Formats: sequence, C-alpha cells, structure tokens
Amino acid sequence: MATIRLGDEAPNFSAQTTEGEINFHEWLGDSWGVLFSHPADYTPVCTTELGATSKYKKEFEKRNVKVLALSVDGLESHRGWIVDINETQNTTVNFPIIADEDRKVSTLYDMIHPNADSKLTVRSVFVIGPDKKVKLTITYPASTGRNFDELLRVIDSLQLTAYSKVATPVNWQYGEDCVILPAVSNDEANELFSKGFEEIRPYLRITPQPNLN
Repeated sequence: MATIRLGDEAPNFSAQTTEGEINFHEWLGDSWGVLFSHPADYTPVCTTELGATSKYKKEFEKRNVKVLALSVDGLESHRGWIVDINETQNTTVNFPIIADEDRKVSTLYDMIHPNADSKLTVRSVFVIGPDKKVKLTITYPASTGRNFDELLRVIDSLQLTAYSKVATPVNWQYGEDCVILPAVSNDEANELFSKGFEEIRPYLRITPQPNLN
C-alpha cells in the first residue's frame, strides 16, 4: 500500500454513494475536491462534522470545491444516518457519501491505520486540485473533530498561491498580506505586485494580497 504524498496524482476509483455511482476523476471535473473519511455511521463526532459540511456548502461552492465523504458502512446505513444528521444538526446533507464496505477506497487512500483501529478509518482529509494532484493531507484521530474554517483557510491559500508568486505566512486569513517567493527578484516583484512590497530582509518581503482590488 503506497502512502499518498503531496503532488501525487489522487488515485481514481469508482464507488457507490448516496447520490449514485461515481467515477472520482470524472465527478471532480475541473473542480477542486475535498475527500474526507469517517470512522463509522451513527457516531457523534462524524454527525457534527457532516452537519457542518452541509452548512459550509456555499463556501465550498464559492471556491469551486466539491466535497465527498466516506464511511465503511453501507448505503442503507448512510441513508438512515443522514436523517439523523439533518434532524440533530438542523441541516440538509447536500453532498455524496461513499459506501466503502469493501474498504477499497479506504485502502487505496491509506485511511485505515492498524495501530489506531484495524477496521475503521481515521479522519483523513485530502484536498485535490483540478489537475487531480493532492495539494493537502491532514490526518486526525477518530476522537478529534476537524476544523472546517481551517480547511477553507488552506483552500484559500492553495488557490491563491497556485496562481500568484506568493506564499501565505503564519495564521494568514483571506485578505491579509502575503510573502513574495524568494525566487522572485526585486525587479520582477516590482512588475508583478502593483501595490508594492516591503523588504524586511532580502528573503522576507511583504506585499498585499495580489488578487484583491
């Protein structure tokens, strides 16, 4: 079983979901994607996470991101669980959940960590670009719910830095200053960044977020 690293192509697969059968790469199309796993249906932390994901749907859509969840339980279990999620989280689940009973996708994405649990998936997160390359991986233990504001923050950074010659500093939030890549000369920086930049050190140059008016 290969470990999936940043920059690797996200393995393609076909799977049954609560919204029908999908081919992962075809389903993604030209969108960004978030694939994230849940240890099991009818578990408390997962119920809150899937409720939150539904409420964040518009934020994901604004960023051209499709969301796909996975659990090792079957479709009927998923459908029953969705009723509970909708009722307890005051939402409507509006994205597909993979039924991975044969552990095919879990194994492909190394989501089962035997020293944590031999049967259930850990809380894996993969952010995948339109080029089908893996841009981010985060792994949480089963006991810790994910921070979806952080996922959106990272996606904002990934999308900005994919098209601009900047990186985002510690605790960066959308709209805040960025740092210019060291490979960019000052002459090039003057051409690229119309709002100017501050050189604190030759390797540390600050500029306003370039894709904002």
